[in-house]
Amino acid sequence: MIFLPFRLLFGALFGLLALVAALAVLPLALVFLVPFLILKFVFRLTAALVVLPLVLVAVVFAALVAATAILLALFVPLLPVLLVVACIWAITRSSRAATAIPN
Repeated sequence: MIFLPFRLLFGALFGLLALVAALAVLPLALVFLVPFLILKFVFRLTAALVVLPLVLVAVVFAALVAATAILLALFVPLLPVLLVVACIWAITRSSRAATAIPN
């Protein structure tokens, strides 16, 4: 408890010294940092331009697969009914009753 004023004093003193040093180094850091930020932006833009068409193709393919799955889920249960209708049509198409009255 006796050392608390000394800790506060030295903390404030070194905090102010660090603030002055950081403000002095900031322009120099920005001069060296800006080219790397520009380079990072160029690399990200290039990667986005390369990856974006691949992502669009994948999205279109996924949409086609989803549409096919939905259509199959709707129409596959109707196949037994279609088979029965086709069998009835095949049996009655060549019967005498069907050919006796044309149209």
